[in-house]
Amino acid sequence: MEQNKAIIGKAKEVKPLIINNEITKDVEKRILIGKSNFDAPNFVMRLFTVKPGGHSPKHSHRWEHEIYIVKGKAEVFDGEKYNLVEENSFVYIPGGVEHQLKNAGEEDLEFICVIPTSADEE
Repeated sequence: MEQNKAIIGKAKEVKPLIINNEITKDVEKRILIGKSNFDAPNFVMRLFTVKPGGHSPKHSHRWEHEIYIVKGKAEVFDGEKYNLVEENSFVYIPGGVEHQLKNAGEEDLEFICVIPTSADEE
């Protein structure tokens, strides 16, 4: 889809994928911008909401993550240890580094995660 103007939207209007299984607990993922919805050629921007007590899986892959904490507190595994990270902070995770985000607060944790389009959007 060839775009000739900016596209503006509201994150909460994007339908979330609810993830709650043996390795991921109480996570909502919204693909805000990517190949699947805007044919974005370079990056995928996703918004994650993690409920109190919830977490992403502890995992690694070949692509980098660029994360911005929008709301709440997170414990971020950096490949060696967990670090407390608060809203308005950023996290860079190089490819190949094991990582995980856990909600470390009493309210929802929200973070933006940007990955390259060569990675799997899902």
